[in-house]
Amino acid sequence: MHIFGHLRTITKHHNRVMKYCFKCGLYFQGFFHDLSKLSFPEFFNGAKYYTGTRSPHFKEREAKGYSEAWMHHKGRNKHHVDYWMDNNALNHHLEPVDMPNRYLAESICDRLAATEIYNGKNSKKDGALNYFYKEASHLPMTKSTHDRLEYLLKYYVYKGPKALFKFMKKNMRNKKTEIPMEESFDERTED
Repeated sequence: MHIFGHLRTITKHHNRVMKYCFKCGLYFQGFFHDLSKLSFPEFFNGAKYYTGTRSPHFKEREAKGYSEAWMHHKGRNKHHVDYWMDNNALNHHLEPVDMPNRYLAESICDRLAATEIYNGKNSKKDGALNYFYKEASHLPMTKSTHDRLEYLLKYYVYKGPKALFKFMKKNMRNKKTEIPMEESFDERTED
């Protein structure tokens, strides 16, 4: 059990996400971000499978074949794409639905903070974008959610955090599912 290491990591992560959410004008979400990590199923398993270099969910999955902490977490936190699943009224299949902007913005803050916390001094500006590319093909999300996540992560890489947080504060504090994607970053190179 690594109670204090896990507590230190989730506290650092929470504080970083809160700082970023506040810059986006998402004060309530920033303050209450990931508080379910203090619940028994999440905290106990997080401390038990703590590594300090990656989410304990991965190690728990390796040990048990599933992560009880992750299943608890994703069902209570709207900033995860896995939360946005519902039964299709026509075919009764479980399918992803578009993620509202305010939770997508929190998701970006979460991804940036997680990349920085877990990678420490080795964190790179494109780390969250590269991790998104690595995981995107097996995450349940609509094309709209995928495209908006990718756009915002590229925005961060090419324009920096100050510009990204300003953009999200202006365009994403609502429950709509579209944002003005006026720029294409595909042809640009990082300065």
